[in-house]
Amino acid sequence: MDLQRLQPLPRLPARGGGDRCVQRHTHAFPGGAAGQQLAHTRGARAEQLPEFFPPIEPLDGRWTSFGPMSITLLNLHPTPADLQRLVRDGMQRSPRQLPAWMLYDAEGSRLFEEICRQPEYTLTQREIMLLEQNAAAIAAATGPGLVVEFGIGNARKVDPLLTALGSSVFAALDISLSALENALTGLANLHPGIALVGICCDHTQLKQLPHHPALEGQPCIGFFPGSSLGNFTPEEAVQFLANARQLLAGGPLLLGLDQPRDPALLEAAYDDAAGVSAAFAHNLLTRINRDLNGDANPEHFRYQARWQAHDQRIEMALVSTRDQTVHLAGDAWFFRDGEAWITEYSVKYSPTAAAELAERAGWRIERRWHDPEDHLSMHLLQPAD
Repeated sequence: MDLQRLQPLPRLPARGGGDRCVQRHTHAFPGGAAGQQLAHTRGARAEQLPEFFPPIEPLDGRWTSFGPMSITLLNLHPTPADLQRLVRDGMQRSPRQLPAWMLYDAEGSRLFEEICRQPEYTLTQREIMLLEQNAAAIAAATGPGLVVEFGIGNARKVDPLLTALGSSVFAALDISLSALENALTGLANLHPGIALVGICCDHTQLKQLPHHPALEGQPCIGFFPGSSLGNFTPEEAVQFLANARQLLAGGPLLLGLDQPRDPALLEAAYDDAAGVSAAFAHNLLTRINRDLNGDANPEHFRYQARWQAHDQRIEMALVSTRDQTVHLAGDAWFFRDGEAWITEYSVKYSPTAAAELAERAGWRIERRWHDPEDHLSMHLLQPAD
């Protein structure tokens, strides 16, 4: 297998919007433009955020394949995050909330993988099973094309689609160059005959694929599994879907969405008995203490996950267990006993709510596949006009 690092491409034209992020794979921050692990700001340094600044050996930027397996990485230079500004902005909100992508440092990513193995958190395995069982029907409905995944996820999810479609090229969009490398390297072992292209970008804002020989000459099929759209606010979700519609240029989008159900089941899924979800949330404090010279004591916050019926979402938060002052990057923030510090939201969409959301972004739902309990759906979206 040949892993090629390419000279960074010129940036696409700047887009309006603020800070965003992504859900239990990747999660969103209300009040900005949605985007995984990214903000359009300045000030972060490589030594502070090594997961965002992997080393790059410059190559000539040409498409080259030296064997049966080929991975190409295209760097569109997404703007690094200014953690201090984002934390200050989040701490001034009511309730206080940080961008959910901050949960995903190296330890947070490890803990998330552990969450996916907990018996209460069934989303990942249900979605994999759903895709494996319906890949042929999905391929028949979409027809052949270039699969474009928004946010690199579990290779086991896209694997059955690539097999059913007989794809020759797969493109993955993600903010993290190292995540693209790791995921595509694993996928190459499953599909040695497919050209794999990783595009380092803010996949929630991208409206056009970069010009590249491997990405031209065939229709696009979008793929956004994992119910990651649930980490966005409804307004952010509409904007993302509209951007994806433009990028796919008339092609369909396969969208995975978790659905409302028994609140006890949902709360257990996000607050497992083994305490992994709690450790995942508490690790956020460890991360910001490290990156912003903070003194937030994880032992002084308890984790909770609550279903909010009015907004059809799970709210995940760290709740202060006392009156206390937390210092971050030189700023002091007072927490009352019982005050919640939101780590993320996860919105659940019924089929009706999903159709209404899609319509607002210029899509229509053509087909829906779901698990036997109807807890999770894969929606096939087609442009409405």
